[in-house]
Amino acid sequence: MTLTGLIGHYVRQNWRPYLLSALMLASVSALTVFIPRQVGHVVDALVAGTLSEDALLAQLGWLVLAGIAIYFLRVAWRLQLFAASYRLGAQLRQRLYARLCQQGPHFFQLKRTGDLMALATNDIDSVEMASGEAMLAGFDGTLTLIMVVAMMSLGVDGRLAAAALLPFPLMALAFWRISNHIHQASHDSLDAFGKLNDHVQETLTGVRTLRALGLEERSAARFSELAEAAASASLRAQRWEAAFEPAVGITLVSATALTLGLGGYLVWHGELTIGALTAFSMYLGQLIWPMFAAGWVLALLERGRAAWGRLQPTLDAPLSVDDHGDLPAVVPGTLAFDGVTFSYPGHSANALSGLSLTLPAGQTLGLVGATGAGKSTVLRLILRQYTAQSGSTTWGGNALHDYRLDALNRAISWVPQEPFLFSASIADNIALAKANATRGEIERAAQLASIHDDIVRMPQGYDTPVGEKGIALSGGQRQRVAIARAMLTDAPLLLLDDALSAVDTQTETDILHHLRSARVGRTALIVSHRLSAVMDADHILVLKGGQVSEQGDHASLLELNGWYAAQWRYQQLEASLDAA
Repeated sequence: MTLTGLIGHYVRQNWRPYLLSALMLASVSALTVFIPRQVGHVVDALVAGTLSEDALLAQLGWLVLAGIAIYFLRVAWRLQLFAASYRLGAQLRQRLYARLCQQGPHFFQLKRTGDLMALATNDIDSVEMASGEAMLAGFDGTLTLIMVVAMMSLGVDGRLAAAALLPFPLMALAFWRISNHIHQASHDSLDAFGKLNDHVQETLTGVRTLRALGLEERSAARFSELAEAAASASLRAQRWEAAFEPAVGITLVSATALTLGLGGYLVWHGELTIGALTAFSMYLGQLIWPMFAAGWVLALLERGRAAWGRLQPTLDAPLSVDDHGDLPAVVPGTLAFDGVTFSYPGHSANALSGLSLTLPAGQTLGLVGATGAGKSTVLRLILRQYTAQSGSTTWGGNALHDYRLDALNRAISWVPQEPFLFSASIADNIALAKANATRGEIERAAQLASIHDDIVRMPQGYDTPVGEKGIALSGGQRQRVAIARAMLTDAPLLLLDDALSAVDTQTETDILHHLRSARVGRTALIVSHRLSAVMDADHILVLKGGQVSEQGDHASLLELNGWYAAQWRYQQLEASLDAA
């Protein structure tokens, strides 16, 4: 859909405010062309000496009333039209936000966060201006131009009108060339702002890392470079927009010279009255607005086109994981992978190769293996962040893709490797998935995650703000808050993705003990590099290169004397040395 199609569709859906604005603008234009006409009649009557004092005052009163009416009508149509354009901006932001929330990880690997934020601000602002200011200026300028030219031609003198309009084709050609340059300059300006926005977002997010590495000056230099590029791109766009004014000025000067030359000749020969020439000159002055409006409209439309060209691909980007399921609720049962093969987009090597596993309801499955063995990939497929190329994944006898994504997400409590906390209190972060949770339930979940004692020692307890991304908490505290969040929900499936990596062994032991008692009857899948986290699991899979290399319970895997047994002995030795 083009920008014109977008605005046209929106206008058809919201025709009332646009129609009302158009009627008020038409009234303003009619009153505007009425004033010069009346002034011309008054001048001719004064020259002829036929206008009495009372009649003069009456004529002046009508002119004042016309000016007052124009003022209030202009205020009214602005309220109507701009309110409609702001609603379009709000709808586009809501649509963009909803689309981004539906996208999977692969989409965000290809997009920059700062640039996406720029789309929601500058780009949508430009589209909003095109649907408001441009519509206003375009309609008002066109209507005023038609009525003024009609009055000049039919109400005053057609010969003068033809002479005055001679320079206008050259102005139209200049406008066409200028608008093409504005489109490219606006596109470059929006791109430059997106890059600047992305750098600022990354810098603020990683400011502690920059300071630790002493990279402040390098980051500041990069910021200055991007800021200069953004300023230069914006300046180029403004320069081309400023070129409209000289084109209008030259056209007006030429039209005025032609009008005065021909008009003076006609007055000299008695073919035109002084009042008519005065009225024509006023009408010519009223053409200033339509000409400036044309330049303003072209500039806004080209900005809007450039912005829409950046915005539309994101709005129309296909979902990285399609949500075509129709089952509204998950049926808890056995979770099974059958010959699943998967490779990440852009990678030729398989992350999983013909993987098969079975996790009966109410049991716990442990996934272990070396880094890159495919453990987290299994969880991502269960969460439907990605779709496998072959094989099947079922839960409760139904394929995962048959469930609606929102139903699947409600049935899963997931603690990722890097938990995300929002800029809110600790209690709000724990109760994120259960907004109606009581303080007692929140504290119970915190106790299960062994974070309760840490929280009560904080200045504001559970009301302590955690800062952006939980910056006020340590890595282990963030992980335990995320575990408490997962334990608070009643989801039948619990996924822990190396969720105990940032806690000490004693805290890990306490948490695992609490989890074993709390997850009775719940299905759990635990991914961990620490084998102590999965030793009590009903079944353990050792992955290597995306395939199962060993499987069994803790005791049977130790008897195999393979990778699991060797890793267990190493970790036990390491733990004994740390204890010593």
